[in-house]
Amino acid sequence: MTKNSIVLVPFPFNERHTSKVRPAVCLTNKIGKQQHVILSFIASKIPENTLHTDIILRKDAKLFHGTGLFTDSVIMLHRMVTLPESYLLRRLGFANPELVTIINRKLKLLFEFK
Repeated sequence: MTKNSIVLVPFPFNERHTSKVRPAVCLTNKIGKQQHVILSFIASKIPENTLHTDIILRKDAKLFHGTGLFTDSVIMLHRMVTLPESYLLRRLGFANPELVTIINRKLKLLFEFK
């Protein structure tokens, strides 16, 4: 799996010590000896009050094309996890160049980079 891939992964939840298989976007390529990847959660339930770093993906929009997702979704950049690449179950699709640009811009906002 590579940077900008949309993947299925057992995403851990902080409310419990469990995980659920969910889509996520790979924010990095494999890193280090352990081959870890940093990912952000993708949800199909779009909250009423989104954060300024959320990215809405509507089925009928250009950003949705190529993701491999089935329904309107939201990339929640603030919901990140670092997992070994071996945890990634399969690739669904890719973030297209326009979506990658938006992800990068919103990551700068999230981390308050200039």
